[in-house]
This record gives sequence, structure tokens and C-alpha cells, in this order.
Amino acid sequence: MTGITHGTALWYASRATGVVTLLLLTAVLLLGILVNRHGRLPGLPSFAVTGLHRNVSLLAVAFLAIHVITAIVDPYVTIGLAAAVLPFVSGYKPFWLGLGAISLDLIAALIVTSLARARMSRRAWRGIHWLAYAAWPLAVVHSLGSSPDARSGLVLGVLTGCVLAVAFALAWRLSRAAREIPRAARAAATLSRMPARKADL
Repeated sequence: MTGITHGTALWYASRATGVVTLLLLTAVLLLGILVNRHGRLPGLPSFAVTGLHRNVSLLAVAFLAIHVITAIVDPYVTIGLAAAVLPFVSGYKPFWLGLGAISLDLIAALIVTSLARARMSRRAWRGIHWLAYAAWPLAVVHSLGSSPDARSGLVLGVLTGCVLAVAFALAWRLSRAAREIPRAARAAATLSRMPARKADL
């Protein structure tokens, strides 16, 4: 490795912003998983959680834009603007870049619908919002397949850490939901018996 030169600066910028984007998307996903039904995290009020989620999301979009632009401008490979948004049309690693394009499209859909949220039904917005969560695993697989340096060393460690963090968060959320179901069932059973008890009096 000869270090960063004028000819490789865009290549390094694209890789670096890709890694940062994945870290930020992971943070957004973790917030979505860990926030409870009242929109809160332990120790934080709901308005602070909303602001944190919005700011991290905007930062992720900014780094994603830089990642895409530097990848297109980089003369090392010819990707083209169309390949950045249309899946599987790139002449360079079409499958892996196609996954990245789908991830980008899902994030773009989330941005557009969030801006138009006031004009959409809550059900439609939530459906698109949940679909956008697929952008994260697609971005992970895109990183592993499109960049050889993501399969070893520090970048692989970052990817592994992101995957483990999401896996632990999901496990925690599912275990918490499993504990809440019996409690809710007990409450429903108690409420259903209340009229009968009143009738017996």
C-alpha cells in the first residue's frame, strides 16, 4: 500500500464514507429497534429520541450522498449515475452494486415519504418506513461483495460489530416483547372476568 495519492483519493473517500454510512445506518436501525412504543429510550425523553433519530438519519444521508458521488466520479471504475439508482445495470460488479442501488432507493423512498408524511395515511407511511429497514442488510451485503477490503482487517471488524449490535438489539427487543405478551394476556383475562363478577354480586 502506497498511501493516499491524487489518483486514489476518490477511491479512499468512497470506501471511507461507505463505512461511516453503514455505521450511521446501524445507529438509526438500533434506535428504531430499542425505542419503546412510547417513543422513548431509557433516560431520554421522547423529544430527545426523536431529535437524535432525525439528526443521525440526516447525517447518514449526507455521507451516503458523498459515498455515491465519489464512487461515480472515481475514474478507477466506471459506474455511472444510472447504476447508482437502477439495480443490476452496472458493468462493474452488477450484482453487488445492484444491492447497493436497492438500498439507496429504499432510503430515498423513506426520505420522500417522510417529507410528505402530512399528506399520507399513517398506515402507508409506516409500511414504507418498515420496508426501508431492509436497506441496512442490503448495505451490509453490498459492502462485503463490492469491496475486497471489507472481507478482512478493520473494515470487516466494523461490519461484524454492526451485525452483532443489531442482532443483540433484536434479541433484547424480542425477549422483552415475549415477556410483555403474558402480562397483556393476564390483563385481558382479568378485564374479561370483571363483568361476570359484577353480575354475581
